[in-house]
Amino acid sequence: MSRIYHDLGLPPEASNLTVLRTAIRRLHPDTLAVRSWRAARKRYYRDLLSAHQVARDQARSKLG
Repeated sequence: MSRIYHDLGLPPEASNLTVLRTAIRRLHPDTLAVRSWRAARKRYYRDLLSAHQVARDQARSKLG
């Protein structure tokens, strides 16, 4: 699991939108303002959502 995702401290039950909102709040405003970094931010968000899906899958496998 991604260390960055783990640092968000969100439970596997959190929605994808909650993960994205938390990640966006953690970014520095200057990072959000640079248009040329848009692709990198999107890749960062996709990586976080992928790690979140892995956490959900692991939580489901522990329950079932």
